[in-house]
Amino acid sequence: MTPTTRYPDRTEDTGEPDTGAPARTPARRPRPRIWRGAVLTLAGAYFLIPLVASFVFTVHVPGQGVTFEAYTELLSADGFTESLLLSLGLAAATIALSLLLAVPALVAVRIGSPRLRPVVEVMCMLPLVVPPIALVTGITTVLRWGPEHLSRTPLYQTFIAVQNEKFPVVLVLAYTVLALPFVHRSLDAGLRAVDVPTLVEAARSCGASWPYVVLRVLLPNLRASLAGAAFLTLALVLGEFTIASLLGFQPFAVWIVSISGAQARMSVAVSILSLLITWLLLIALSRAGTTPSTAAPATTSRKES
Repeated sequence: MTPTTRYPDRTEDTGEPDTGAPARTPARRPRPRIWRGAVLTLAGAYFLIPLVASFVFTVHVPGQGVTFEAYTELLSADGFTESLLLSLGLAAATIALSLLLAVPALVAVRIGSPRLRPVVEVMCMLPLVVPPIALVTGITTVLRWGPEHLSRTPLYQTFIAVQNEKFPVVLVLAYTVLALPFVHRSLDAGLRAVDVPTLVEAARSCGASWPYVVLRVLLPNLRASLAGAAFLTLALVLGEFTIASLLGFQPFAVWIVSISGAQARMSVAVSILSLLITWLLLIALSRAGTTPSTAAPATTSRKES
């Protein structure tokens, strides 16, 4: 004799079985999207109207009509190519140095010494407290002090080499300090989202070496964070003016300001072009950070019938 099963969906007060239809809930009224569209429209107008006005200023000359001389003469302008390549080289070196310093330190703190995390965070956030003008004053003092007191030592050539106009290493060091807060925030968020100790323990238990663990296990899981750090560092280097100008170097941002007084239309045109170049580079970095990594196909277990 099989026991009877009580179903909670049966109505016991009337004795009539439930038809199985789901209970009707009051339909929610769709939220109006007019405010979302209005906000997006205002934001788009806020960003696009100045760009369109700047573009019109560069191509419309009173009395001549529409002309693209500002853009055609831009590529042959004196110092344009050199300053742009210098800024891109400085950005690449700054990104590499920042990640080389921050990734091992944050991974080591995450795995071995979690109590040191507040100390590392405070040290990385200090550049936000120190203004760039104070930083460049200290750099100038050191650069003047070095050749005077170390002229008879091998370090004298080091002070001369870091100030080479073709590729000033001193700017890379200064930009690395300025980029540390942004790199730390991006990498710290990525490390919090990943179970680093479990991944490291699993890889080490399989016989993987530490370089293999960092390069093949941790870095692929931090791809989005690495791209975000490179994204912020690139934007910082391409737009930095104070330190490079006071130290006497001429990357792209300083070159734009130097020609703004003599050729107004060309300076606006190169500003628009720099925005486009920056956007393209940032889009490339963001796509690199969101590209899924290739992984080995996982085997699925099937239940036996």
